[in-house]
Amino acid sequence: MRRVLPVLLTVGAIGLAGPALADMVKITPLGSHDGEFCPLDRALVFEDPDGTRILYDAGRTVRGPDDPRLGQIDVVLLSHVHGDHLGDVIQPAANAGECARPDFSVRVTPNSNTVSIVVGKKASLIVGAEMPKFFARRVQEAGGEASQVRLLRYGGMTMVGGVGVASVPAVHSNGLDPAFLHEDHAEALESSGLTAYVGPPGGYVLRFSNGLVAYLSGDTGITAEQDLVVRGHYKANLAVINIGDTFTTGPTEAAYVINELVQPKSVIASHANEPVTENGKLRPGTRTEAFIAATTVPVHLPLSGRTMSFDGQGSCTAGC
Repeated sequence: MRRVLPVLLTVGAIGLAGPALADMVKITPLGSHDGEFCPLDRALVFEDPDGTRILYDAGRTVRGPDDPRLGQIDVVLLSHVHGDHLGDVIQPAANAGECARPDFSVRVTPNSNTVSIVVGKKASLIVGAEMPKFFARRVQEAGGEASQVRLLRYGGMTMVGGVGVASVPAVHSNGLDPAFLHEDHAEALESSGLTAYVGPPGGYVLRFSNGLVAYLSGDTGITAEQDLVVRGHYKANLAVINIGDTFTTGPTEAAYVINELVQPKSVIASHANEPVTENGKLRPGTRTEAFIAATTVPVHLPLSGRTMSFDGQGSCTAGC
């Protein structure tokens, strides 16, 4: 025993040191105002321990491919083509306007913020439904390669570095505003009050190399797949969920999704459609406050520019 015990202690010490030095997934929100969670904030950058960096729903708050907050981007994920996710306008400068009313005065249509970032960063773009062919042409027109656009439909998983990316259903709409189309098509649709339909919207599940499994809801209402697929099959232990009401699940509905269906270890609120914070602190009387009160797991606010770190079990270890 005297000879074995030191070996056991050494192995134990290594085992204990592992999680303390563990490879964490880093998640950085890129919102409209530093240190705040504002109405149109959608964008998140996920960094795997192996260095793979994924941008999710760039929207309006990433200031194009030259935004210094972006750094290296290997792949861009787009849940659907609505302007606040695809990016029809962007800010002229950091923190332009106020949190409650950001200044989005720079128009980037008929291209899009997403396409500009994909081309500028030489990144891949993962989309599902009927979106790939449309975006392949747009990326080519912007100076990129059609091969940068990758199709991923429900039930499939693709690898990006050490990260598995799976597509999951969302219950929402996915009409492409005529502003993103060339003039002849745009005028015909606009005059009829129509959008171009590009198939159903979606969400994603990311399986990171440290064991973290993150559900990115996109824009969605309550759907049975959140239980059957996201929890039952993928066993997501972190969720990023929309809580803004009217266009997506509201705070009570989103809390039900978290508490009863997905059942993650923790959740990042998203798509609040309200100025959530002031000086980095939660404003009282918000939908976000109601969501936090109704949710049984820790809720983390995506304060722009503040990096959060998550372990493989879905717990925040820093920055939350």
